[in-house]
Amino acid sequence: MTGISIAMMIVAMIIVWGGLIASILFLRRNPEVVGGPHEDPDLVLDDEQRAHQAHPTRDT
Repeated sequence: MTGISIAMMIVAMIIVWGGLIASILFLRRNPEVVGGPHEDPDLVLDDEQRAHQAHPTRDT
């Protein structure tokens, strides 16, 4: 491998692994809360009503 190809490989690895590390750190600081007390009651009601409806089927 030439020096340029090694340098490009290192740059690509830094971008990929750096993005992974940055996303892990972001999710640790800002976790996604599901089902918490801040959930919109109208959306919860819509979800409960939709759960009791029959599943749509296709005739094809």
